[in-house]
Amino acid sequence: MSSATTAIGLQDRKRVSYTGALMGLVMRDTRVLGREIGPFIARIIMQPLLFLFVFTFLMPRIGQANDVGGPNFATILLPGLMAVAIMFCGIASVALPLSQEFGITREIDDRVMCPLPVWAVAAEKVGFSALQCILSALLVLPLAIWVPATPVFFQVTSWPLFILTLILSSLLAGALGLAIGANVKPQQIGLVFSIIVVPVTFLGCVYYPWEVLSHLRWLQIAVLVNPIVYMSEGLRAALTPGVPHMPWPAIILAMLVSLAILWGIGIRGFLRNVIS
Repeated sequence: MSSATTAIGLQDRKRVSYTGALMGLVMRDTRVLGREIGPFIARIIMQPLLFLFVFTFLMPRIGQANDVGGPNFATILLPGLMAVAIMFCGIASVALPLSQEFGITREIDDRVMCPLPVWAVAAEKVGFSALQCILSALLVLPLAIWVPATPVFFQVTSWPLFILTLILSSLLAGALGLAIGANVKPQQIGLVFSIIVVPVTFLGCVYYPWEVLSHLRWLQIAVLVNPIVYMSEGLRAALTPGVPHMPWPAIILAMLVSLAILWGIGIRGFLRNVIS
């Protein structure tokens, strides 16, 4: 047998080994998620449910609809709530577990012992988180149909754009969770929600389109550093094309750039914590 044939055989066996190890991690995470499916669903729908109930059901019933943007507010709010559900799911499924695994117990060591490159372990976490984020976003849609007192008008005018936006938004949320979980000390995770997560939510064009910030040009430019803006605007372009939104090519490009930056920050922190 030639050396070239031997090398190819070794590469094939290594590829099969990597695939088996990766699937093992996915099956392990799936099993854990299956045992906690009730708390998982409750966690991801609670915030969208409360926002929809208060702003699109309660306030119109008590005559306060005009104070929150009139009867079309529910339509404007839907893509933003999906973006929020994706973001919180990404942080909850990556950042919070990492803060525990990097703690005193060092549970992360069990994962990195599998026959995979260390970066692939982080990639599996982000990828599995993205699947949960997609589910969390889709669960918001039936809530938007049942809860609001006024009709919510949405339709998928371009399935490729909707699917691409949903996937990129979910990966972006997972990368954000990785960046937070790998670079913030476990005892400071709670502080992150107060000084980072809440501000980026309120300034993430969740409750209003980016275009209406033109009255405050400095703020309209400043929020462009917020990745949640592109998640909200992308879902707005895909689901509610009648609502003002950014051009979709600019949204996709910005999401790809944000994903690359957050992945770079997250993987460096992950490698530093694991290898040290």
